Amino acid sequence: MELATSRPRRRAVLAGGVAALVAGAAPFNIGRAQGSKLKVGVLLPKSGLQAQIGIDCQRAADLAPALLKSKGFGDMELVLGDTETNPQIARAQAEKLIDQGIHVLTGCFDSGQTLAAAQVCEQKGIPFVVNIAAVPSLTEQGFKTVFRNFPTGPMIATDAFLLQKEMYAATGKAPKTVVLMHVNDTFGTSQADAITKLIDKFDMPYKIVERISYDPAARDLSAEVRKGKGTNAEAVWFISRLNDAILMTREMIKQRWEPMGIISSGPGWYEGQYMQALGKHGDDVVSLVPWYDPNKPMSKALVAAMQKAHAGLTVNTNHAHTFEAMLIIADAYKRAGATDAAKLIAALEKTDIKDNVTVGPGVKFDEKHQNPKTRCSAVQNRGGKNLAIFPAEAAETKPVWPMTPWSKRA
Repeated sequence: MELATSRPRRRAVLAGGVAALVAGAAPFNIGRAQGSKLKVGVLLPKSGLQAQIGIDCQRAADLAPALLKSKGFGDMELVLGDTETNPQIARAQAEKLIDQGIHVLTGCFDSGQTLAAAQVCEQKGIPFVVNIAAVPSLTEQGFKTVFRNFPTGPMIATDAFLLQKEMYAATGKAPKTVVLMHVNDTFGTSQADAITKLIDKFDMPYKIVERISYDPAARDLSAEVRKGKGTNAEAVWFISRLNDAILMTREMIKQRWEPMGIISSGPGWYEGQYMQALGKHGDDVVSLVPWYDPNKPMSKALVAAMQKAHAGLTVNTNHAHTFEAMLIIADAYKRAGATDAAKLIAALEKTDIKDNVTVGPGVKFDEKHQNPKTRCSAVQNRGGKNLAIFPAEAAETKPVWPMTPWSKRA
């Protein structure tokens, strides 16, 4: 869902800058600063189409307070909300969490739901630290209370091209044609737009022969797979969610579509539920996505804590970026020394975290409250695990490319 508010009107609302915004919100927050804990609203899609992903994000949020306290950060209390995978409900739930006395909000995984919650936080003067949402307009609206550590759609697309070139150079195998298949929601459409707009800048070895969009809620994707196979493209690039990724794979196997490889620049294909559902048929998929650097000390602490809480669970984007949102909040709270909105916002603007978990040099926001230096990784499904293969400085193993054909898997 895109914002309907016009730019002139928003500028008029924000004419007074941060000081006026916070001053207007101050009466609402005076009573909040008296508590000994920072109340963090965690708003995620824990029911509806994206429920499994929202639950995955919640796991990282749940373990964050204790882990971060062991690292010297202050006490945090979580106040939970469910978007039900619906932007309008996300808006209502954000208002409800604020009414319940939260000092800061994090969420919402989905771009449309995040935009809805962001509008509420901006109106109420409540700081909002986005865990996952890539739609570019989120940090192009002039919001004063919204901070994003997750890369935008164009940033993801740019890294996707660079990481592919790195993989093709390392393996000596590159497709000459690719079909782009994407969900038709806010994220899928904006990401596909960025890919088609940017491809000519990267001198890729292939051409995108067709772009096919589809409904992520569809229960039958046989027609879309048939259409994709009919292009005779050597590789397929997906922008998906979880359920449709499983359906797509099963339908590809059924229709005996065996491309050189499957690449993805969205969720779904790296999820633990995907690998559990597909077994060996879930292997070899390469996801070009925001990820964690397994070599960083904070990443190792996160992996250890996640294994202790959920044995056998593989840490992925959902966990890493949700945990890092909590880290950003904890760091700002520690430096602010208060739960007051104005002080938290001022502290968030001065964020400079080096000991983080995600790929890149750390967390630092620009004037738009976007972290411009966060990076993606190429991650491959291998034996039910996600292993980083690129960039080299954040890699765990070498790639398998081209992928093993379906017909040659047990």
